Amino acid sequence: MQKIIVSTDENLRELTKHHTFVMPIACYKSVISNDNSNHIYGYVPLHWHEEIQFVSVLQGEGIFQVNEEYIELKEGDGLFINSGRLHMSKSNTSCTFICLNVSPHYILSQELYNIYVKPYIEATNLPYILINTDELWGKNILNAIYQIYQYIDQKPQKYEVDISIKLTFIWRNLIASGFQLQFIESEELKNNRVKGMLSWIHQYYMEKITLADIARAGQLSKSECCRYFKRYFKMSPLNYVIDYRIKKSLYLLQRSDFSVTEVAYQVGFNSTSYYISKFKEIMRTTPLAYQKKILNNGPSN
Repeated sequence: MQKIIVSTDENLRELTKHHTFVMPIACYKSVISNDNSNHIYGYVPLHWHEEIQFVSVLQGEGIFQVNEEYIELKEGDGLFINSGRLHMSKSNTSCTFICLNVSPHYILSQELYNIYVKPYIEATNLPYILINTDELWGKNILNAIYQIYQYIDQKPQKYEVDISIKLTFIWRNLIASGFQLQFIESEELKNNRVKGMLSWIHQYYMEKITLADIARAGQLSKSECCRYFKRYFKMSPLNYVIDYRIKKSLYLLQRSDFSVTEVAYQVGFNSTSYYISKFKEIMRTTPLAYQKKILNNGPSN
């Protein structure tokens, strides 16, 4: 099974182009599992993108994080993730789901976008919406997601038009469910501060980093910075740095011309033994064993 890397820039904005053929959408099946995932980390790491995202769980159970909240989904459940929100997914067992990403501007015409889409995208009280399959609107959305997935897979005649119709149908059902919209400036500021701290870490992870550096990037005190990371990541800021360095090292370990020691120093560790210890703690294997396995199985996508 080929491994998927969710590629992001220094702001955690996903670089993957969510385009399928000529339409600004992507609809695909994804598997997250500790044992047999099609993602390089075994889960989908924290990232964000301008596209809105719909998730429909086909099998198993998954844990989806949106901003600082965690949502458990099981077979038959669905989730809407709003544009620009930090999110990730993992599973303690295994989870297979369909993921539909679509540009908000593609859902309706520009005239209708300003009335029926933009207010929902900008609302700070809607980082996500649980799709309630006990209600008709929820069933309609999940059925339409699966039909879009089939259209892309089977490509019947004029299926692009059918997809466009289904997207409008999905959005109509979502906004008809009666959500009240709010815009709270402090919530938007909090989201931007988190992105600012992550952006700084991802730019300077190869250098020496202190807690004061990270707090300064978010315009926060050191204690408030720690509270932010505990809420969003369930870890301290400096442990996040270590975790990020380990993840960056996975890319380098896929190359046969880098030794473990060279990789350790390139991602910001000043001790090979400490790098190996932290790698084993996070990845449950050693860097050398991981590198050998990857090189024997061929490069990842």
